[in-house]
Amino acid sequence: MTNPLSKETVVAVVGAGAMGAGIAQVAAVAGHPVLLLDNRPQAAQTAIEGIRAQFDKMVAKGKMDSAAAQAAAQRLQAATGLADLAPSGLVVEAIVESLAAKQTLFKDLEALVSADCIFGSNTSSISITAIGSALQRPQRLAGLHFFNPAPLMALVEVVSGLATEAPVADVLFATATAWGKTAVHAKSTPGFIVNRVARPYYAEGLRLRSEGAADCATIDAVMREAGGFRMGPFELMDMIGLDVNFAVTRSVWNAYFNDPRYLPSLIQQDLVDAGYLGKKNGRGFYDYREGADKPAPQTEPAHARPSRIVVYGDAPAAQALVARLQAAAIPFERAACVDGRIAQADEATLVVTDGRSATQRAAETGVANTVVMDLALDYTKATRMAVAAAGQCSEAAFADACAVLQICGMQVSRLNDVPGLAVMRTVAMLANEAADAVYQGVCNARGADDAMRLGVNYPRGPLVWADQVGLPVIRTVLANLGALYGEDRYRISPLLQKLVFEGNKFHG
Repeated sequence: MTNPLSKETVVAVVGAGAMGAGIAQVAAVAGHPVLLLDNRPQAAQTAIEGIRAQFDKMVAKGKMDSAAAQAAAQRLQAATGLADLAPSGLVVEAIVESLAAKQTLFKDLEALVSADCIFGSNTSSISITAIGSALQRPQRLAGLHFFNPAPLMALVEVVSGLATEAPVADVLFATATAWGKTAVHAKSTPGFIVNRVARPYYAEGLRLRSEGAADCATIDAVMREAGGFRMGPFELMDMIGLDVNFAVTRSVWNAYFNDPRYLPSLIQQDLVDAGYLGKKNGRGFYDYREGADKPAPQTEPAHARPSRIVVYGDAPAAQALVARLQAAAIPFERAACVDGRIAQADEATLVVTDGRSATQRAAETGVANTVVMDLALDYTKATRMAVAAAGQCSEAAFADACAVLQICGMQVSRLNDVPGLAVMRTVAMLANEAADAVYQGVCNARGADDAMRLGVNYPRGPLVWADQVGLPVIRTVLANLGALYGEDRYRISPLLQKLVFEGNKFHG
């Protein structure tokens, strides 16, 4: 087992912005002497004073021992120039996202530090291989990608370039772990793990919006209240900044030679071109200006209870309906499932989406009054459910299907009849992207799941989630989406296919 860097090792951080200061704070709290350098006059000292103020606040709130805070504060020192970094055993750069600037910095450092000093780059998107190509000893360089704010976010991606020596990556992994972080190994490919695997979360939301599935507020509400995500895709893009999110998407798309899986959205481009960049300037998908109304999600009005309810089978959605109906003291019948239906409410047939539109499913099954419901993180706890009615479905039957969900305690949002609805298609695509990252050796399954839980706060890792939904279900959803759209965007990962054929899972 590889040991972390000793606490006597001097850690230098170049760049005293929010990320650099955060990394310096983490290293100091972990017990290392820390040198902080910035090319802006007094920026490093100002950052150190800010870190020390954070320590004082933590002590006042009882989150940090006073003696530990004083000791950590004393370990921080502002450097006046690169020459001051000569004693360092680890140098982490957190400077501007410029390949040339990073290469120049590390080339200059090579002439100053010892041969065994490790270089770490906090880049979120630039190739570690490309940065290292300018060095005499690129084997000492790896990505050490923290997430903002570094003191609070648990994830660190340890990224190996083509020349990175395995022991260097292992030492950084062990050191990040010793600093209280959850480290994951990644290969230097576009987007690493998080910025690559997260693309479908935005892309599928934008695709739904472009197809008129629902408005932004409704899609966001469904993703939060059924999917369990902390933020829906549109409010999240507004928070990140539409220009930043769009630039990352374009970067990944270009880096993968215009792979349609990462295709940028014209909707997002139009907003960026208009200067609607999100919260930071008052307008994005939502209007944040003073006095602006906050849009409410579309919610079905209360519908009358159907006279007869039958719940079929023991799929998770069916089991949840049984539990909720029992809790509400609503009479219902039980029956075995023979055709995938979850419930019958008078003339309405309720099914969970399999990637087909409700209209296609109704045509192929001969059940005109088909209503499709979305995936939920936990059907027993979901407070909102997205549904769509087949074009053949009567409004009376649709009302009956909605009523079943409403008496079970869920608000119902009607989406236009798009295939896969919102949560199911998004989770399927997230799992597919994570599966491809594993298949291509970017990371392992655990690393993919840890990265997405801890780096972007997903309620479950996408591969754990796929295991729980059932890999055959995920494969069917993707196959149906691919067949309907006829796009390579929905091609199924070979690893996902293989596991389905084997009857295996990503985890055990």
